[in-house]
Amino acid sequence: MSTEKLYIEKELSWLSFNERVLQEVADKSVPLIERIRFLGIFSNNLDEFYKVRFADVKRRILINQERGGNDNSKHLLTKMQTKALKLNERFDELYNELIREMARRRIFLVNETQLSDAQKKWAKKYFHREVLPHLTPLLMRDDIDVLEFLKDEYAYIAVELKQPQHSQYALIEIPTDHLPRFIIMPEQKGKRRKTIILLDNIIRYCLDDLFSGFFDYQQLNGYAMKMTRDAEYDLGHEVDHSLLEQMSEGVSQRLTAMPVRFVYQRDMPQEMLNFLCGKLQISNYDSLIPGTRYHNFKDFITFPNLGRDYLENKPLPPMKCADFDGFANKFDAIRKQDILLYYPYHTFEHISELVRQASFDPKVISIKINIYRVAKDSRLMNSLIDAVHNGKSVTVVVELQARFDEEVNIEWSRTLTEAGVEVVFGAPGLKIHAKLLLISRRENDEIIDYAHIGTGNFHEKTARIYTDFSLLTADADLTREVRNVFGYIENPYRPVRFNHLVVSPRNSRKELYRLIDNEIANAQAGKKAALTIKVNNLVDKGLVNKLYSASNAGVTIKMIIRGMCSLVPGIDGVSDNIKIISIVDRFLEHPRVIIAHNDGDPAVYISSADWMTRNLDHRIEVAAPVRDPRLKQRIIDIVNLHFIDTVKARWIDKEMSNSYVPRGNRKKVRSQIAIYDYLKNIEKQTKYQKRKEQLREDEPNV
Repeated sequence: MSTEKLYIEKELSWLSFNERVLQEVADKSVPLIERIRFLGIFSNNLDEFYKVRFADVKRRILINQERGGNDNSKHLLTKMQTKALKLNERFDELYNELIREMARRRIFLVNETQLSDAQKKWAKKYFHREVLPHLTPLLMRDDIDVLEFLKDEYAYIAVELKQPQHSQYALIEIPTDHLPRFIIMPEQKGKRRKTIILLDNIIRYCLDDLFSGFFDYQQLNGYAMKMTRDAEYDLGHEVDHSLLEQMSEGVSQRLTAMPVRFVYQRDMPQEMLNFLCGKLQISNYDSLIPGTRYHNFKDFITFPNLGRDYLENKPLPPMKCADFDGFANKFDAIRKQDILLYYPYHTFEHISELVRQASFDPKVISIKINIYRVAKDSRLMNSLIDAVHNGKSVTVVVELQARFDEEVNIEWSRTLTEAGVEVVFGAPGLKIHAKLLLISRRENDEIIDYAHIGTGNFHEKTARIYTDFSLLTADADLTREVRNVFGYIENPYRPVRFNHLVVSPRNSRKELYRLIDNEIANAQAGKKAALTIKVNNLVDKGLVNKLYSASNAGVTIKMIIRGMCSLVPGIDGVSDNIKIISIVDRFLEHPRVIIAHNDGDPAVYISSADWMTRNLDHRIEVAAPVRDPRLKQRIIDIVNLHFIDTVKARWIDKEMSNSYVPRGNRKKVRSQIAIYDYLKNIEKQTKYQKRKEQLREDEPNV
């Protein structure tokens, strides 16, 4: 057995994933505005890292200290901080590079010191008309608990009101919930240039207008700062509190949770920095990060394009699935054959339309659905309310603990309940992450069920940027078990058996081990044995060890892992037969797929579950076998296109080097574009075949 390290810490692996996002910023083949938006994605990811991953390690350290124990968490925290600081330095370099790139294309992102006289006048007017009504400085007196007021979703300007003998401090929240972060300034006569100024800098320019007449000072100085809080919350266990009430309280607790990161403008005076650290109770285990004068870079996700079209990705319009063509309604199409959708290549409109049709179809008697993440203005959710008004029985399972979507889900729960929808929250201690929809229809005195089993959420907006599979089926074996999953959610202590679906926490671990063991047995019998796996994260040690055993037995294992990966490929005698790539591109890779060679009869599953302990043992997740041979082959083809990617594929290795898969003398293949072309061709062929069939039917009998 090799003495090499067998597991990579998931936190460091996560930072390695975010480094791949930063590689997209550095990639000059990516259109300029898209590179700027990747800065926002990187920043948003890092915010979540500190709220969740960093906070969890910090919590472990504090708990161990309380108990008098000792573990490796302090050392891990140091490595996390070192890696994050290194990424931040690279971020700053790339930001400055992109500002210069924009200027070369006559798009200028300016600060308050770079304004012309005409722009200064405009900025003053804009400030008084649009900005000033939203600003109320928070004076940092000794008796003020700053932690009670600061929000971790916002950037602030810390203001020094300087006098000869002492200074007074105040905080200004940048009001991006009311105003755009990027202000497009009027074009100047005779100058062919576009000018953008951040809201932060308009506030900096007009600080005197905010404070004069109320305070005495000789000088005003503003410094950027931002705080990130621990995103966990402590739910109460009072019997008389409903889960909805507890979750509402839990989200409120998050707003006042302790900080885990404090980012400040690096030229902030030391006296001011010390004062703020004291006010925010920054501990030795928190991350104190010097930065630039701009924070909350996540807003750059929506950076506007004021230049030519080529500065953004060429549009890839979502396709309509031709399997629905020629049918009076969606149900007739699904009853004819299983249908596979792949977003964002296919339009999510098919699902919205399915639920809309179900909401008034006189044959539909009931609708059941899982909601994990959903849009604030979801058409699908409004169709469910319409269904109740039309006399349908509607049950919506809402996961209130979907991290960072709790408030939206709480609000939808109340709206649905008021409309007469039966809202179910599931069992305590089991997050419901399955992506299920079940519509029951009375057809010729028989109840026929139609099911959706997916890898992604019922979210119209994320379906435009996340890749995900949706299987639509009337297969009685599968729909019966989908119905059983809904029963299991409402009563998880009642015995239930699944023969076709793989359901966490009932049988996922056992079934995944069985699939891997079957390939091991085939390899040991001298047969071809192979596994192809696509997941977002692989950190469960039981599965990692099982894959090591499979590799050692001679099973060929190929994996696509977007995010965290604890498995170390390429270790002699342990993981020689394992190759892992990661794809980071214009769409977020999100589906979970398992393909087992199965002695020449491939077993193909799509799943809502990542290969993490929480997903296997502590959540309700569902994987479904894809039984239709043409759909099985379609998934295999799509996954294989990733493995010939010579543009966006990176190797996952023990050094976490994120090196690109070398192109060599092969042609350029960008898998996401290749998949779009592949599916477009399938839809074209399907339409052509349907037209031929229709022409044959229309021909008069001879």
